[in-house]
Amino acid sequence: MHELADTVVAGRYVLERELGRGGMATVWLARDTLHDRRIAIKIVRPEVAIAIGTDRFIREIQLTARLQHPSIAQLLDSGVMLTPDGTSVPWYAMPYLDGDSLRMRLAQEQQLSIEDALRITEAVASALLAAHRQGIVHRDVKPENILLADAGVYVVDFGIAKALADTGSERLTGTGLSIGTPAYMSPEQTSAGSIDARSDQYSLATVVYEMLTGELPFAGNTQAMVARRFAEAARPLRSVRSTIPDSVERAVLRALERVPADRFPDVASFADALRRPAPPDGVPSRRARLSMGWLAAAAAVLLGVVMLSLWLLFGH
Repeated sequence: MHELADTVVAGRYVLERELGRGGMATVWLARDTLHDRRIAIKIVRPEVAIAIGTDRFIREIQLTARLQHPSIAQLLDSGVMLTPDGTSVPWYAMPYLDGDSLRMRLAQEQQLSIEDALRITEAVASALLAAHRQGIVHRDVKPENILLADAGVYVVDFGIAKALADTGSERLTGTGLSIGTPAYMSPEQTSAGSIDARSDQYSLATVVYEMLTGELPFAGNTQAMVARRFAEAARPLRSVRSTIPDSVERAVLRALERVPADRFPDVASFADALRRPAPPDGVPSRRARLSMGWLAAAAAVLLGVVMLSLWLLFGH
């Protein structure tokens, strides 16, 4: 699509230069002539548009226009355009965010500071929670869809994976696309199970794991990654990086549980648990305190029974 430079979209957006391209779309820097501002326009690949259908794609993208959150890249406009060969392809516009994706940051640093990782996670979790409350599940949370720009954190591409999911796998054959990204997909997503907000929580936990350790919870090729997340637990984070707080490790591993019911009830609870300090050394946990309380009560009852028995035997 390099030949699209200087093309006018919807009568007001002038495509200036290509910013990047991925499996779904090509991203262009554009000038909004009506408001004299720079924006980013994503133009869906023609083969993807044919597989999904422009109407379905636009419908799913427009549903996300109602999402208003400081960490969600706002949908500014959307529509359909004709490529030079006459193919109708969907496009959508969002603010131009001058920064890097989290993927680019990880490529440079490999492991982020614990504070930076938690700050990014809190922003992403807050954005996801806002979407989940409106019944929208992202389905493709990964470092490429998290932008770090203007001292903010932004989640992009809500609705795209849903459009793919509604298309059906048979229509995606030949496009080279999958619904979601295997390294970050929840077990229920890889097995075509029922998807809800807890699937996004699993994907976010995978991103947190990678930010802190520089590794994925399950390594290997696509088939090996999928198989391992069903057969074994994720490797403890502290075995890779000993400075990670125990409370952070526990929260991430819980969010990575293969059964959705064993994860946190929502992404906000997950983010809160990451910040919740572990009990100091020598101070038992709540569960341990409850167990100790029951033991003390049982011991008291047993002592009472013994004393009563002794009184009945020798008290007269």
